[in-house]
Amino acid sequence: MILIYLILILLAGALLAWISGNLNHVLPRVITLVTLIVDLVWLIIYLLQTVAFSNKWLIDVQHHWILQFGIGVHFALDGLSLLMLLLTFFLGIISVLISWKEINSRVGFFHFNLLLILAGIVGVFLSLDLFLFYFFWELMLVPMYFLIGIWGHENRTKAAYKFFLYTQASGLLMFISILALYFVHGNSTGIYTFDYIQLLGTHMSASTGLLIMSGFLAAFLVKLPVVPLHNWLPDAHTEAPTAGSLILAALLLKTGAYGLLRFIVPLFPIASSSFAPIGMILGVIGILYGAKLAFAQTDLKRLIAYTSVSHMGFVILGVFSFNELAYQGVVIQMIAHGISTGALFIMAGQLSERIHTRDINKMGGLWEKAPFMGAIGLIFSMASLGLPGLGNFIAELLILLGAFKSNVLMSVLACIGLIAATLYSLRILQKVFYGVKNTDWKMNDLSIREKTIAVSLVIVIAGLGFYPQPVFNIAKPALLKTLDEHNEKTQLNSENLKVETDLKSKLYFYK
Repeated sequence: MILIYLILILLAGALLAWISGNLNHVLPRVITLVTLIVDLVWLIIYLLQTVAFSNKWLIDVQHHWILQFGIGVHFALDGLSLLMLLLTFFLGIISVLISWKEINSRVGFFHFNLLLILAGIVGVFLSLDLFLFYFFWELMLVPMYFLIGIWGHENRTKAAYKFFLYTQASGLLMFISILALYFVHGNSTGIYTFDYIQLLGTHMSASTGLLIMSGFLAAFLVKLPVVPLHNWLPDAHTEAPTAGSLILAALLLKTGAYGLLRFIVPLFPIASSSFAPIGMILGVIGILYGAKLAFAQTDLKRLIAYTSVSHMGFVILGVFSFNELAYQGVVIQMIAHGISTGALFIMAGQLSERIHTRDINKMGGLWEKAPFMGAIGLIFSMASLGLPGLGNFIAELLILLGAFKSNVLMSVLACIGLIAATLYSLRILQKVFYGVKNTDWKMNDLSIREKTIAVSLVIVIAGLGFYPQPVFNIAKPALLKTLDEHNEKTQLNSENLKVETDLKSKLYFYK
C-alpha cells in the first residue's frame, strides 16, 4: 500500500497548500516541502528495511476497480521506477526551494499545481494498468499548463498553448493505441484487460504491432522530445518559471524515456526491432541538430533547452541499441541530465532574477561579481559537455559503447555530438562568466539557500561520475528483465520466420 500512500500524500499536500494560501505565503511552501520530504524519507526507510533487489517486482499492489472493463488499480515498483521516484522527490524538494522567493503571487495555487504534477509523474512511474497509466499521463499536463501560463514570462500564453496541444494530441494517439491493444488481446485470448503483465506477449501480426506501437511512440517521442516533434520544448522552457523549467527538463522529459523502456520494448518486441534503425537515426539527428541550435542561441534558457534536445538524442540511441550496456547508460543519462540541465536552468533563473535579462550578449565578466555562482556554472557546464568524473560522462560513454555494438555508423556520428557539446558548453561560460564585461551589473552572489541547493546538486552529479555502481545494481535486474522479454519474443519470431521460409521453399521444390 505504500505506493498508493505516496501518491495520496502528494494529493493531500496539494490541497492543503492551496487552502493555506489564503492565510499567508509561507505556509504553502512549508507544506509542500514537508510533503515531499515525508515521501522521500518514507520510501527510503521502507526500502532499506524490506527490499532485496531481484528481477521480480520489489513492491506490487493490485486492487479491482472496474471489473467489467478489465480496469484495475495496479501499481508496482522495480529498480528502474525506484530510481525515477528518488529523482522525482529529490528534485521536487529542489523546485520548492528555488521558487521560495521567486513566486509571490497565488502562492497556494502554485504549490497545488507543483504537487499535482509530481503526483502525476509518480503515477506514471508506478502504474502497470494502461488505463491508469494514461490517467496519470494526462494528469501531468494541466498543472504544467497553469505553471507556464500563470507564472511564466512575456510569451507564456503561447508557450502554454503549444505545450498543451503537442502533449495532449500525442497523448490521445497513445490512448487509441491502448484501446487497440486492449481489443487485440481480448480477441486473441477472450480476456479483456488493461493490465500490463497480461498484455505482455499479446499475439498480433507485424503490421498490427507496428501500427499500435506508433501511437505509444507518438506520446513518448513528443515528451522526450525527438526532432521534429520538439518544437514545443524551447518555448515552454524559455517562458516557464524556474521551477517549471526544472520539472520539465528533469522529470517530464524522463517520462518519455521511461515509457520507451517500460512499454515500447517489452510490449512490442518485434515492432520495436523493426523501428530500431529509424529510432537510432532520429537519436543521432536530435544529438547533432539540438547541439547546432544550442550554439546559435542568445537567450540563455533557450540555449539550455536545446541542449536537452541534444542530450535526449542519446537516450533514443541507447534504447534502440537493445543491449545492457546501452540501457545502463540510458538510466544514468536520465538521472544525470535531470541534475545537470536542471542545475543550469536554476542558474539561468538566478541570473535573470538578479540582472533581469537572459541575453548572453549582455552578460560577460560575471565571475567577478558572483564567483560561487561562476564555479557552479563551470561544474555543470563541464557536466553538460561530458567531463570525466561527472555523471554525464558515464552515461554517454556507456550509450556510445552499447550503440557501437548495434550500429557502428550511428555510434560514430553520435560522437560528433560530444564535440558540439564542448562548443556550446564553453560558449555559456565564455559569454556569461568570462569575456568582456558588457555592463557593470550590480548583483549579489548566491545566498545560503541557493548555495545549499547548488552544493546538493554537485554532490549528486559528482557521485554519479565517481561511483555509479549503486545505480547499476539497482537498475540491472529491471533492465535485464526488459531485454530478456524483448529478446525472447524476437528470437521466437525469427525461428518462426525461418520455419515458414523453409516450408515455402520445400513446397516450391515439390511443385
